[in-house]
Amino acid sequence: MPYDGADPKWADLYHTIANPKLLTAQLDWNEDGIPESWKQHWFLRIKDLIDQYDPDFLYADGHLPFQQYGLDLLAHFYNQNAKRRGGKVEAVYTSKRKEDCETGTCVLDRERGVVEGIWPNPYQTDTCIGNWHYDRNVQYKSPKMVIDMLVDVVSRNGNLLLNFPLPSSGMLDPHELEILSDITGWMSVNSEAIYGTRPWKMFGEGPSTAASAAAGEFNETKRKDLTPEDVRFTAKGRTLYAFVMGWPEKQAVIAPLATTSKHATGKIENVELLGYPGKLKWKQDETGLKVQLPAEKPSDHAVAFKISGLDPG
Repeated sequence: MPYDGADPKWADLYHTIANPKLLTAQLDWNEDGIPESWKQHWFLRIKDLIDQYDPDFLYADGHLPFQQYGLDLLAHFYNQNAKRRGGKVEAVYTSKRKEDCETGTCVLDRERGVVEGIWPNPYQTDTCIGNWHYDRNVQYKSPKMVIDMLVDVVSRNGNLLLNFPLPSSGMLDPHELEILSDITGWMSVNSEAIYGTRPWKMFGEGPSTAASAAAGEFNETKRKDLTPEDVRFTAKGRTLYAFVMGWPEKQAVIAPLATTSKHATGKIENVELLGYPGKLKWKQDETGLKVQLPAEKPSDHAVAFKISGLDPG
């Protein structure tokens, strides 16, 4: 269906249309020839949104637009946020243009993709379990694919924004509810290794590392399910979390934590498996950290080992 904003009869709801061809250019993220009145209109609309509703998070499906208008708007957003929070800025604005984010102006959003290695600043991946809008015929991502993506993104200093498209009823369909339940169940066991964590010295190890390092937007369809040979790391203070991205047979071997590894400085004092109440048998040698697994796995997908004693630096 055509965009209502392109129909002059809806101008009082959207905006005045001086040139329909110009509107088409705007929808294509092309700023050539856009009049000052349009830029000012955009500025005032978003400023009103900020002033009236005090959002913490503004997601823009594109780059920061309109040169100085965009910069002035962003400054207002951050200043208002700090003013209302005792001088502390807690606001986040995302942009899909890398250059907008290189000076800390905003957070890079990499749609349906990943970044190379550990990104120097926090970034965001936004994706959907299916299409962006509801499609009853679409094949949804599996819970494992979503969880693999979540762990991989967080290990690279990222956040995952996940969309569940809604049918006209406003309620997730039965298949979506199953996927959500599976993800929720996994998070109830492993959220400690996700929330409030930071990247470690390396994001991961395993067969997928080289393939998944290819950066860019819209590359998630090239990703394969991660396996027990793949490991991802997160850290929180002096605690290291090692995600083994599947359930190995008998034991997990984490090669980057070998006694000879340049990454594993310090001495491992204890190893726990999130969701498992018992003690684990483990040893660290020149080939890696080797952990004997219990009879039953605590999670259906990635499992997280909580490791203490290593130097967090």
